[in-house]
Amino acid sequence: MKNLDPKRARWIRIRMGILCGMMGLGLGVIVSGAHRIQVEDGEDWYDLAERQRQRRLHVTPKRGTIYDRNGASLAESVEVPSISLDAVELLRGIEERYLPMRIQQYGERIAQALNMPAEDVVEKISRRRRFVWLKRRVSEAEVAAVRALGDKKQRYPVRGLQIEGEGHRFYPNRELGGPLIGFVSPDGEGREGLELALDHELRGKSSEVRGLRDRSGRLIFSEGIEDEAALAGHNVYLTIDKGIQFTVERELDSAMKTYEATGGAVVVADPSNGEILAMASAPGYNPNDYSVSDPDARRNRCIVDRFEPGSTIKVFSIGTALAARSVNPTASIYCEEGNMAIDNVVIHDTHPAKWLTVTQILSLSSNIGTAKIAFGLGEQRLYEGFRRFGFGDTTGIPLPGESMGVLRPRGRPWVSVETAAASFGQGISVTTLQLTMAMAAIANGGKLLEPVLVKRVTDGGGTVLTETQPRVRREAIQAATAKLMSEMLVAVTEGDGTGVEAAIPGFRVAGKTGTAQKIDPATGRYTDTHYVASFVGFVPADKPRLVISVVLDEPLGGTYGGGSVAAPVFRRIGEMALRYLGVTPRGSVPMKLSEVSDRAKVGDPATSTYQVLTEARSAAAPITAGVVTPSAPMKSGETRVPDLTGQPVREAIRAATAAGLAPAAFGTGRLARVEPPAGTVLPKGAAVKLFFEPSS
Repeated sequence: MKNLDPKRARWIRIRMGILCGMMGLGLGVIVSGAHRIQVEDGEDWYDLAERQRQRRLHVTPKRGTIYDRNGASLAESVEVPSISLDAVELLRGIEERYLPMRIQQYGERIAQALNMPAEDVVEKISRRRRFVWLKRRVSEAEVAAVRALGDKKQRYPVRGLQIEGEGHRFYPNRELGGPLIGFVSPDGEGREGLELALDHELRGKSSEVRGLRDRSGRLIFSEGIEDEAALAGHNVYLTIDKGIQFTVERELDSAMKTYEATGGAVVVADPSNGEILAMASAPGYNPNDYSVSDPDARRNRCIVDRFEPGSTIKVFSIGTALAARSVNPTASIYCEEGNMAIDNVVIHDTHPAKWLTVTQILSLSSNIGTAKIAFGLGEQRLYEGFRRFGFGDTTGIPLPGESMGVLRPRGRPWVSVETAAASFGQGISVTTLQLTMAMAAIANGGKLLEPVLVKRVTDGGGTVLTETQPRVRREAIQAATAKLMSEMLVAVTEGDGTGVEAAIPGFRVAGKTGTAQKIDPATGRYTDTHYVASFVGFVPADKPRLVISVVLDEPLGGTYGGGSVAAPVFRRIGEMALRYLGVTPRGSVPMKLSEVSDRAKVGDPATSTYQVLTEARSAAAPITAGVVTPSAPMKSGETRVPDLTGQPVREAIRAATAAGLAPAAFGTGRLARVEPPAGTVLPKGAAVKLFFEPSS
């Protein structure tokens, strides 16, 4: 620089200064950019890099299984194949100008393999997404066709198709307990019944799998599932007994067909702990094919449908009055010879009488007698008594859509005629489950229990997470009053009671019939053509094991009374259930339960059990009240009751009349029993009762 011209040297220094300045400025820009990228926006760039490097898969756990009380599966999840598509992988490497043609070609090939419309497949490919369902729950033939499409030996193999294992809800017993159990939608969510109510327990918690992926986005290394417990939801054990449920649904369906009823409901419970052993609703449906079922058939009528209870509510009207000591158990009440006017309404009795005891009021189902007892009790105390028995409130059962029923539809205290009507079951509404739990309070000594449907919940390893214990909601009546009511209710099923069709040979049955008129929506008045027939009771009366409620909506076929329609269903269910539980009638030989177990190993367990119990019932020695003397000589003017078992109504009546007897027919179907029994010697012209039952 010393040898240079001063002007030139100065210019060089200026240029070097400018160059250094520019370099410094550029370095500043680089450092500033690096600071922004690594410090200010560092987290965002890190997340982007992780998303590009890693692949995250959400793992949906296997849905838990629903079992009955004995461990028999009622609802379970099985893995079925479904087909998904990675459209990015399918179209990778194809030039943009050829994409429309290739998309159309691939769409047609895939559509043919999966039996789908080609336009639907083309539309899904055109979205160019990493994951999209093509078809869920495919057949084995479709799986084979998809595998053939991906064969690399072809000139143009179809890439990006994945055969995914997907959980599918399966109900092995088909229609058994359909309205109770509910169903699961394709997205894995419970929609109705227990599947909806227990969805949180059954679904479990979803987990996430992370791993590295290649440039095509395929998972090449997995870190594993973080929580092994998330692989399966919790298993639920119900108090339902599959064998009893099977019997209940068979008998209910038979009664529905025989009497052409529009609907029906049956609940069977253990009165000692409130456990629900069976809950049937008809018509039902198959949860495996819920999409083709009638929405009305998916309704659980036991908890959703409200109905006027009719005479069954008299149990609780009279029970409340006895507990309040407003009526003496031995008192006789004048029943106005069948007609009594209250304000501008006349109350009638089906069996007109002058004086009746409280027990006779129950056994003959006197509306007038019950109304007078209610007047002595008072409107407020009658209402409070109904509330203590659980009416007008939910029962607490873990099922969606439970109705509370209605006690005061107008939202005010009852006037006189409304008090009378409520006492014998008009102007109020209840559910079948409410009726069952209220009768269970009579059977167990006065304690109103909360119904138990879920016995316990376990995790995938069998560890018990929760277990339900019996819970007493309140004391409905005193134990002594409950015992007194039990004895009174036995009179309903004996002698001249309205519920003799519910009598089970060898057992004392306590119960009450109900025949309630329905209101015509068009006129707002009670109709003479549509009824609700019901029977609720427990057996054995001295040591109750079962409480059974039977409700049939709008029975036809020439009869509609609770005593002739619902009571026989109660008897058949009670007979089967008692033998199934090992409770044998007096004078019979106990059936070996090992026989039931051995037979149940072959074929469907419920069907095998039902057949064994039917055979045992037929083989058991009958318990009869009369003296059968088939070989006793007959005197002049006497005749012998013929054996007409199994004959239809017309033939049985004709044969009994030809034998010189005066037959009275009860029920429909074929002859089940005669009172007095066959072989009994009677004076000619004597009355005999012929009891018919529909074929099961």
